[in-house]
Amino acid sequence: MLDAFLLAPYWAALKIRHRLFDKGIRKSVQAEVPTICIGNVTVGGTGKTPHTEMILKMLLEEFDYMGQDLAVLSRGYKRKSKGFQQVTVDGTAEFYGDEPLQIKKKFPGVTVAVEKNRIHGAEMLCHPEKIGKDRKSRKCVNMELEPAKVIVLDDAMQYRSLRSDVSIVLIDFSRPTFKDHLMPLGSLRDLPERVRTADIVIVTKCPPYLEEYEMEEWKQNLGLREGQELFFTKTEYCPMEPVFPEGEPRYLYAKRLVLFTGIANDKPLHSQLSDSYKVVRHLKYPDHHTYTSSDIREIDHAASAYPTAIVATTEKDSQRVKDYKKTPENLKQRMFRVPIEVAFVGEDERSRFISVLAALLKESRSEPGQMPRE
Repeated sequence: MLDAFLLAPYWAALKIRHRLFDKGIRKSVQAEVPTICIGNVTVGGTGKTPHTEMILKMLLEEFDYMGQDLAVLSRGYKRKSKGFQQVTVDGTAEFYGDEPLQIKKKFPGVTVAVEKNRIHGAEMLCHPEKIGKDRKSRKCVNMELEPAKVIVLDDAMQYRSLRSDVSIVLIDFSRPTFKDHLMPLGSLRDLPERVRTADIVIVTKCPPYLEEYEMEEWKQNLGLREGQELFFTKTEYCPMEPVFPEGEPRYLYAKRLVLFTGIANDKPLHSQLSDSYKVVRHLKYPDHHTYTSSDIREIDHAASAYPTAIVATTEKDSQRVKDYKKTPENLKQRMFRVPIEVAFVGEDERSRFISVLAALLKESRSEPGQMPRE
């Protein structure tokens, strides 16, 4: 591998780290309840949040779990808070992180928590009576919770101290790991061979239709081991929603659009919106960007240049922009977000995924909780 020569120190450090865990020299533990890890080996842009939401829907609808039986545990990337925190629907992206807050708002009955130390976070979710009684959770707002029966680990593939029961790795269709390189030459943050350690591999952001030979080529190029399951998903864009209660629906019928984004890859969104609107301005910000007064002024200035245009952004950005409390009223009326969902490519693939997930959960523990409805 080219990276082993050009990025020898980074490559070697990753090799050694994983070998220590594989040999048991560095210890890893399991949570008290089954865990489902959703992760990747690249930096951003694979669709972890919409896939987490998809799996939560499946667990609620197909496995008959109740809301608080499920928990999502995230580190809360770029949050300002410390230690273990239970995410609340009226919280801020600054305090909890944009993605955990988005998940909580979509699934208010599901427990969502953030904690950099995933082992401690899992312990708190399994024993909520302990919340607030140790140093790492003492500042947490302690809501009454039931012990979690399944924990979905968001972006925890590299957190090897906590061993997941079901591991799902996501790969962007436009950025195959077998053609990528380690950072900074490419977008890989982990060794591409780590893909072969997952139970399920999902190629995300695929075209609406794929031929059988294309799927087979992916399987061959990834070099998947026997027993690994491969799926393909596509992104579906939902009707736009107002970011603020003041949102004025008449702007949905505008012909021009001002777009602002702070995500890893905004090209698909730009292309989707271009089918219905003329995108007259596109303001780009870093991934997980915290919007400041100068940013809002820049967006407002761009919108003012096109008085009849709609102002659009992503779901993730909408969580962060709402943290700014002085957004002009006119801009609030014009600002909309574009929700996304993921769907499987191919007939019956959703049913196959549910069956695979159920089998993996059943194999993982002697008493894994509910199985899907017949």
